[in-house]
Amino acid sequence: MSRLGFGERVRARVLTGDQISRSLRRISHEILERNASSLEDLALVGILTRGVPLAHRIAGNIRRFEGLAVPVGSLDITLHRDDLEGEDPEVKGSHIPFEVAGRIVVMVDDVLFTGRTARAAMDALLERGRPAAIQLAVLVDRGHRELPIRADYVGKNIPTSLDESVRVGLVETDGEDGVIVVGS
Repeated sequence: MSRLGFGERVRARVLTGDQISRSLRRISHEILERNASSLEDLALVGILTRGVPLAHRIAGNIRRFEGLAVPVGSLDITLHRDDLEGEDPEVKGSHIPFEVAGRIVVMVDDVLFTGRTARAAMDALLERGRPAAIQLAVLVDRGHRELPIRADYVGKNIPTSLDESVRVGLVETDGEDGVIVVGS
């Protein structure tokens, strides 16, 4: 986790790679249990950047547990963010290889904080059709909501202060798995 906290004071190491895997297995089971009567309509959408590998890991767990291949997409929320006024944002593009309409779509992200990312993701997803339901799965919920949004599936609740940040590292994006809390 040294790369994640480089130049910042690491206040706590809160999840190891094994703990992340265990949390994702639990989330995967919870998704299966909650949606047992309509698994054929289930799809996962990872919010760029770290939500995408998390969604793929959950889909892999579901495949191992149930033999079910759940489709996975990626969602770029850049153009739906409300904090980019005057900036020239880099749009990476979404890739959703399935129809959203009528599906139960589980949006996956690494950290839930103010709720603004989840709101932007819902806006971006709804442009593609009307799902039967949208659910939210996050690895970490750190609180401090500014919008009335809550996650349906949470790996770990981590109480933080506003002067702290949660850094999630994943092998796919950062070369290592772990979650740390950093602060000045």
